[in-house]
Amino acid sequence: MPKSKLIKDTTREERMQIVAKGLDWCGDASCETCAGCSLGAPRIEAMYAPYIDGKLELAEINMLHAATKYVHG
Repeated sequence: MPKSKLIKDTTREERMQIVAKGLDWCGDASCETCAGCSLGAPRIEAMYAPYIDGKLELAEINMLHAATKYVHG
């Protein structure tokens, strides 16, 4: 069974690793020079800072982002 990714079950360091691993889509584990994502954050890690800081869960961040960035139709 996978370990929970909820804020209450993780440390700040673990959340940083979770975000880094989740963003490693291109295989180099770095978003420093990546322009392939269009998630609307100056640096993609900035979008997930509230999760890393223990303020919002990943699902909440993703829902907020989807609610403000995507157009239905």
